[in-house]
Amino acid sequence: MKIPKSTLIPSLLLIYLAVMSYIGYGAYNRGEFSATYYFGTIIATILVIILLHFSLKRREKLRRERENDLKNNPDKKDYK
Repeated sequence: MKIPKSTLIPSLLLIYLAVMSYIGYGAYNRGEFSATYYFGTIIATILVIILLHFSLKRREKLRRERENDLKNNPDKKDYK
């Protein structure tokens, strides 16, 4: 079973974010970062990952529709 890119890439980025947040927590705890900066960065990154997920999902849907059209209408040419 193949894992779709719209799931795999955002999942890997979320794992990366979790690791980086854990590493950066020490600096936040020592007072090197403000709460706004630390949590704002995490929230902004999560929003970008969510947008990436939906963007990749849309691309997969369009690609699937295009492939189905080409299968059902062999007379049409595939212009790339």
